[in-house]
Amino acid sequence: MKIYFYIRVSTADQNTIRQEVMAKEHSIPIGNVYIEKMSGKNVTDRPVLLNLMAALKPGDKVIVESISRFARNTVDLITLVEQLNDKGVSFTSLKENIDTTTSQGIFMMTIFAAVAQLERSSIRERQAEGIKIAVAQGKYKGRTPIEYPKQWDKYYNMIQEKQISHVAVMKLLDLKKTTFYRLLRDYQENN
Repeated sequence: MKIYFYIRVSTADQNTIRQEVMAKEHSIPIGNVYIEKMSGKNVTDRPVLLNLMAALKPGDKVIVESISRFARNTVDLITLVEQLNDKGVSFTSLKENIDTTTSQGIFMMTIFAAVAQLERSSIRERQAEGIKIAVAQGKYKGRTPIEYPKQWDKYYNMIQEKQISHVAVMKLLDLKKTTFYRLLRDYQENN
């Protein structure tokens, strides 16, 4: 049985020291501490978490500082914990005092996750209300419309006829990959 500590902060410039101290306080070996510096928004885009999940064996235990470090919404949290349970791995969140080896721990984990998701939904609703008011007052105009590069139609048609690759068009029009695909998606939706 191994005990792992998963640490996550949302951006590369945020500090992980507080969570690392917690790992030391629980005598977790350095090799069993997984540190990730990226948003928790999408579980499938977190390579360190995916590596941790792949390393786990039956009887292991995963500890986190809080459930918000592990998952950002109820669905992801429940999915992750179910994956751990399927592997025979227990989960502990120190802040919320949750231990999934007990039925009370599973119940509390679900309650905390639901409350966290409710708060995030409330924030989005308040943000949408604020934008609506700002639009009504003329203070918010939304995103600026997309401007297509010169010769976009020509290259788009060449792509459709498989005469040129996406990469070649990106180079010819001096576009970044994300910009190119945003333009492509918008063009396809509106034409």
